Amino acid sequence: MLLHDIKRPKGARKKKRIIGRGQGSGRGKTSGRGMNGQKSREGRAVIHGSEGGQMPLIRRLPKFGFRPRHRTLYQLVNLAQLSKLKEGSDVNLEFLKNQGLIKSIYKPVKILGVGEIKKSLSVHVHSFSKSAQEKIIKAGGKAEVIQKQ
Repeated sequence: MLLHDIKRPKGARKKKRIIGRGQGSGRGKTSGRGMNGQKSREGRAVIHGSEGGQMPLIRRLPKFGFRPRHRTLYQLVNLAQLSKLKEGSDVNLEFLKNQGLIKSIYKPVKILGVGEIKKSLSVHVHSFSKSAQEKIIKAGGKAEVIQKQ
């Protein structure tokens, strides 16, 4: 078998149907688009989400921004606020509430590393920043993470 003997298999190249070339072509007049209407017009396509005159569903639903709807909102306490407490205090949610540093014991609390601390405190809250944890341990205290309710 030589190169000039090679033929493509039957049906490998299907002839494209030419439309809109008169009645004799079998696809004349409306060119397979049916009768009148938006879908029969040239250059027109049905817009996704179009509901005629009715307000589209995408516009009827409320918008949500770029913030997660179920994000964790921490009550923030700075180390500068903790440095005013007594040496060796056991700092937990009830203690912080009694001192007026947080509003609720039912919401998570995070300690931030703003300020310095020289006293050793035992702190039990939901979260710490890295710098806050390092400063508390360096001052001789304990930084323990408790589980969220």
